[in-house]
Amino acid sequence: MSLRFMALAAALFLSTAQADDYSDVSQLARNGKFSEALAKADQYLASKPRDPQMRFIKGVIQRDSGKIADAIGTFTRLTEDYPELPEPYNNLAVLYAGQSQFDKARTALEMAIRTNPSYTTAHENLGDVYAKLASQAYGKALQLDASNSAVPPKLALIRELFNPAIAKGQRPSSTPAITAPPQVVASVTPPAKAPPTLPTPAATKPSASQPSITSPPVAAPAVTAVAPASAPVKPPETATVNPSIQASKDAEAAVRSWARAWAAKDVKGYLSAYGKDFNPPGNVSRSAWETERRQRIGGKSKISVKLENLTVSVNGDKAVVKFRQDYKADALAVSSRKTLDLVKSGDRWLIVRESVN
Repeated sequence: MSLRFMALAAALFLSTAQADDYSDVSQLARNGKFSEALAKADQYLASKPRDPQMRFIKGVIQRDSGKIADAIGTFTRLTEDYPELPEPYNNLAVLYAGQSQFDKARTALEMAIRTNPSYTTAHENLGDVYAKLASQAYGKALQLDASNSAVPPKLALIRELFNPAIAKGQRPSSTPAITAPPQVVASVTPPAKAPPTLPTPAATKPSASQPSITSPPVAAPAVTAVAPASAPVKPPETATVNPSIQASKDAEAAVRSWARAWAAKDVKGYLSAYGKDFNPPGNVSRSAWETERRQRIGGKSKISVKLENLTVSVNGDKAVVKFRQDYKADALAVSSRKTLDLVKSGDRWLIVRESVN
């Protein structure tokens, strides 16, 4: 059983000098020089005590160096100062789970999901925590009533889920995976010279780079050869655009229009980009989701939304658009991989599903 720990925090669009500070601290940690890394992080934070990026990196270093209590304190304070960031909640949950405090882990993950309903990592981690809680409950039930034949198959199913050796019929290790505390797997990733980015399961290290979409060239107009002088000259035929290419362009245009409305704080235009079948993540109602979006967008003094590495795949009246989104609002900036599922309704492409990868 393994929960996923985020290695970097929400990123700000910062100067090269600040990016170098992050890189220096992260490089020291990668080399195992945790004391030096923490000292340099504290030196930076002495002049910028509220900086979320460096505080997050410090929490990761504390966790990697075995200072779990200190790391919990660092991430807890981050959730208090920046409650809109889901990553500190996620990392708190991983640390709590490592101490078998699964109720606290569940609460922290639910906060992460409430902050960002599309946060895939938090949903996955929450499933793992629920499985551990179920394992404990089944174990307790079996302890109280060893004759209950319904419990062992359920317990075995959970153990099989988290122990590939059992699933393959191999001999399991002496300590089944489900009974051990969740193992945290993370490393401190140094920011590049460009501004650091906010990780998500695929944002920090995408499984495959997403090339920018390129539309196949439109065929040049076919020109009929000139007949003898006595015959009339046939005018050039008008080239037609492949329907699938046009559909891709239309879907991309719809997504870029959605981003422009968001950046312009045009709430009406932003919400109109979502179809009637859009199902807000996080089990919230459509009306509650729209109210929350109006408040968030309207509460920002300035918003910037940039889309990069955009790819489009179309299948009939459905399209999937993937891209990297750089979002900046006031002092906060977040970079993540996002996927939008669209459906064509009349002559418009509308969003029916939204997720962060």
